[in-house]
Amino acid sequence: MIDLESVVAPLRDALTARGYNELTPVQRAVIASDAGHGDLLVSAQTGSGKTVAFGLAIAETLLAGDETFAKPNAPLALIVAPTRELALQIQREFEWLYASTRAVIGSCVGGMDMRAERRRLDQGVHIVIGTPGRLRDHIQRNSLKTTDIRAVVLDEADEMLDLGFREDLEFILSETPEDRRTLLFSATVPHGIAKLAQKYQRDAVRISTTEEKKQHSDIEYRALTVAPSDRENAIVNVLRFYEARNALIFCATRVTVNHITARFNNRGFSVVALSGELTQSERSHALQAMRDGRARVCVATDVAARGIDLPNLELVIHADLPTNAETLLHRSGRTGRAGRKGVSILVVANNKLRSAKRLLSAAKIRATWDRPPSVEDVLQRDDERLLAHEQLTQPIKDDEADLVQKLLSQHGAEQVARAFIGLVRDGRSAPEELQVTAVPEHRPQKARETFANSVWFSLSVGRKQRAEPGWLLPILCNGGSLTKPDIGAIKVQEEQTFVEIDAESADRFMASIGRNNTLEKSIRVKRLDTPPDLGPDKQYKGKKPRSNRSAEHRKGRAGFGAAGKKASGKADAGKPFKDKAKSGKPSAKKRKQKTKPATPAHS
Repeated sequence: MIDLESVVAPLRDALTARGYNELTPVQRAVIASDAGHGDLLVSAQTGSGKTVAFGLAIAETLLAGDETFAKPNAPLALIVAPTRELALQIQREFEWLYASTRAVIGSCVGGMDMRAERRRLDQGVHIVIGTPGRLRDHIQRNSLKTTDIRAVVLDEADEMLDLGFREDLEFILSETPEDRRTLLFSATVPHGIAKLAQKYQRDAVRISTTEEKKQHSDIEYRALTVAPSDRENAIVNVLRFYEARNALIFCATRVTVNHITARFNNRGFSVVALSGELTQSERSHALQAMRDGRARVCVATDVAARGIDLPNLELVIHADLPTNAETLLHRSGRTGRAGRKGVSILVVANNKLRSAKRLLSAAKIRATWDRPPSVEDVLQRDDERLLAHEQLTQPIKDDEADLVQKLLSQHGAEQVARAFIGLVRDGRSAPEELQVTAVPEHRPQKARETFANSVWFSLSVGRKQRAEPGWLLPILCNGGSLTKPDIGAIKVQEEQTFVEIDAESADRFMASIGRNNTLEKSIRVKRLDTPPDLGPDKQYKGKKPRSNRSAEHRKGRAGFGAAGKKASGKADAGKPFKDKAKSGKPSAKKRKQKTKPATPAHS
């Protein structure tokens, strides 16, 4: 209870009634004495209790020493959030937090009736919570007066900038009194946020708690490798394996959301969709279905899912990889909130392994790499859940005793048990058979030149197809689940190329390229039983050149450099170089000169 002593009395009572025994680190930080009554720039991850934190931070400023608010006139505080869902969630939190202060709280969000919002503002409110565009509309229409504003809070400011709200935010801040308090809450503090803080804050106190520096410590990250065609089947098995009370599936586009929603509905999952094409009413009904248990799976785009709060969300699935580390953290932060555990699963197609690894590295996350649950894994987990079913531990009630005896006498214990199994399993979607994929291994780097054992492969491209080592290397790594140390010599011949691969990685390579034994660009792969007999054709002997271009071309470049001349053309990045100087064709200019008729000296 020591944490709560510095909280203003009416809010302290609300926290106690809500079951708060102690504050979270960010909540303690914003009410600490050194935070004072000035501006704050706070790094706060989703689920850290930041809504209550800024509610506590501005309470004393708004109440000005009183325990209750006077009759409302013009608003005293603006809370700005990036999405409708987050704004309405903040409103719900403030309603219980400020309940005993007699605060009147109103919302102004896109998708709601603007006339009803205007009537509410005319009647008087103390705290206005809204989205940037709608708040700006009300200010420009003079329905929202900002002359008495004492505090402005920008929640998830980084997301508002990402969504293109900079102009709206600057307008709102410029319309409020200069002596207001400005509190910026952001998961990260990129350059855009720093500039905004520098322009609109005065000597802001920077807060970044130890807990927030640990990225989602209550979330277990798993990366599951799948064949590209197995993505949806893998998600089916993941949902069946975990049987989470609430699960959230992230997709990159509305089209994918609609496709997965339709397919999973057909598979018997209770699923709803969230995308930008839905009305506010449809979005609200979808979220309410998740909260009250009528739906267990929500399929959403990034923008649609921003700011949503599902208390029972236990599982996040990334059907499409996030575009950056911040999006990965924000998506995953929907689970593992308020001390609860959660699981975040990346479904990684074989051709996206490197992208996934870079993403996890940028987010400073260590994920467990594995395959999706197999049919056997799902059925075994079903049996474990059935044997631990809560109904098997419940005592027999008096009004059930006679019926229990009748069932046993008429059908026998085995038949009753079979009926129970059937009832529990009824309606569950059958798990899917998946292709076996390779799982990346993390091993110390080894010298490419000296494999203890190696396996040779032939590729169906050679010099005739303009192949060269620098072009083939990323294709081998991306399509074959390999890293550079796994690959030894690459020897390009006229019609084919021979590649040396570490024996420990050879099986993984074959599993990754699939049953058709093909790589990108329809390159066919064949495993050789013995090292190739190259004969006299040994253009690329031993190690491959580090450059994208061939050794022969680099030698030619050196010759031109010595003569003080420049090469006439450049190869496209990642593509074999074609030496235009050796084509044997005259330039367009020379052809034109050759065919142009001579001009007579006199007309």
